[in-house]
Amino acid sequence: MKKIPRSEYPRPQLVRKDWFNLNGEWCFAFDDNNVGLKEKWFQKDEPFDRKINVPFAYQTRLSGIHDPSFHDWVWYKREFTIPNEWNDKKILIHFGAVDYRAWIYVNGQFAGYHEGGHTPFSFDITEHLTWEKESIVVRVEDPSTDETIPRGKQFWIEKSDSIWYTRTTGIWQTVWVEPVNSTRISKLRLTPDIDRGSIDVEFDVIGEFANKKAEIEIQIKNDFVARDTIEIYESYNKRSINLYNQHIFRTGFHHNGWNWTPETPNLFDIKITLKDEDNQNVLDEIESYFGLRKIHTENGMVYLNNKPYYQKLVLDQGYWEDGLITAPTDEDLKKDIVLAKEMGFNGCRKHQKVEDPRFLYWADQLGYLVWGECASSPYYSQDAVARLTKEWIEIIERDYNHPSIVAWVPINESWGVPMIRANHQQQHHSLAMYHLIHSYDPTRLVISNDGWELTKTDICAVHNYNHGSEDEKEKYEAFKESLSTKDAILHSQPARRRIYANGFEHQGEPILLTEFGGIGFKVGEDAGWGYTSVKNEQEFVADYRRVLEAVYASKILHGFCYTQLTDVEQEINGLLTYSRKPKCDLKKIKEINETWHNEIIKDKIN
Repeated sequence: MKKIPRSEYPRPQLVRKDWFNLNGEWCFAFDDNNVGLKEKWFQKDEPFDRKINVPFAYQTRLSGIHDPSFHDWVWYKREFTIPNEWNDKKILIHFGAVDYRAWIYVNGQFAGYHEGGHTPFSFDITEHLTWEKESIVVRVEDPSTDETIPRGKQFWIEKSDSIWYTRTTGIWQTVWVEPVNSTRISKLRLTPDIDRGSIDVEFDVIGEFANKKAEIEIQIKNDFVARDTIEIYESYNKRSINLYNQHIFRTGFHHNGWNWTPETPNLFDIKITLKDEDNQNVLDEIESYFGLRKIHTENGMVYLNNKPYYQKLVLDQGYWEDGLITAPTDEDLKKDIVLAKEMGFNGCRKHQKVEDPRFLYWADQLGYLVWGECASSPYYSQDAVARLTKEWIEIIERDYNHPSIVAWVPINESWGVPMIRANHQQQHHSLAMYHLIHSYDPTRLVISNDGWELTKTDICAVHNYNHGSEDEKEKYEAFKESLSTKDAILHSQPARRRIYANGFEHQGEPILLTEFGGIGFKVGEDAGWGYTSVKNEQEFVADYRRVLEAVYASKILHGFCYTQLTDVEQEINGLLTYSRKPKCDLKKIKEINETWHNEIIKDKIN
């Protein structure tokens, strides 16, 4: 199998060899009076009086504009040329993510519309092309103060404050162009089953699919595992391929030698080649990968590949000082994972953000668990429900194949459902999201309301920042006591919220402390806040040890998520600064994580 290079390929779970990137300098304009559509800016050059560096939002330094004020309507424009060798192909344009609504025009003609700030979309622009110099225009609406759209940490007040950060408007992930045949593969879905030792391969073929053939090749570490051929008679196709019986796995495989874990991130490569009925012409060829990984709960514990697994997660907001929610480079996405693993964490909870697929690619490659979470809306309404539901369907479709993702978090701390404790309608929304996600994805865990006021859930996820500072002995002892027994945890009321909403109770699901810590430590000139504070590196390490000791001492907790990986804007409660400078020797954090893990909780997983 000849591999297609995946370096910075924007869709790492469905790779084709031909594409080109439209990131870089675009023309740009603010449209504060919303006159651009009426004046047909999509057919003009004059209004575009600025330059912007895509894919960075205009609020960022890396965009070249760096204006954090409200501009709810913005426009982009750039010219490009399609390679001559693509003139017999269909041409697709892809957008990784545009926040929040986007209208696309090609050579002055409307090509498509998308709503939702965190998920990809694409359009066939072939009929709009001149095959000379092409022009693309993007009109964006991002309602700065609308609290019914999924906005996550993006503040609806102009100046960031407390836990709320600067907004992101417009294009914030890669824009790219791809040539395809009219008959091609789409919607690849890969479902591993380690109990059967198989991989279920599902894909659609669009166009003239009748009597075509699809050849499937699977390999690991350059060794072929399986080959199969499917005769195509309908658009939807599925094939289950047994992997355990392949000859190269007769020794060692049944001992989890090739399963995916953070410690052994083994990945299988898969290629699907679509050919015509004569088996002569290749109509499409895609590459992807998968990991043999299973996640489930049993006996009050989380199991990874049928073995109890203690999750040591770190809260990751996915913000960068110069790019906000867009990483400056692909290497920066990788670096966050490398640094977290250096500290002894085996995963992250990606907080209030759908991260770039390149982050998930590196999580898959390096071995790093991810709890996927979507931005919440602050306000409950029918519009808010519809918008969140739509985004979650698109999130799962995009990210289903990533073995690193082991849990989905549709709601956080009752954001968007402020009355869920007793309000039946908002409880139904939580239940609906829980069941909707399971109906789309039966392979992962779902946490119905991370933090408190849970309804039906796979994990009892508790937030508690009440550990106090070093000199608050009484508060710290109360924190330890609150984690000591199941009853103590379930009857605690962090932030004066009950752990379960009215009418719901613990059903034996694993209990994890999924937000705590947040020790504030100022490094350099950065000012801000933390849940507690220390003055120097020695105090920082000592306080981390003190808090983690209470967590590890709990016989009830089966995992944690520490707040947080990095400082973000006015928050200085990260283990790293906003620019990713370690606040202490990372080996000391790793020693605390791994020593306590090995010595105190080993009885929980035996």
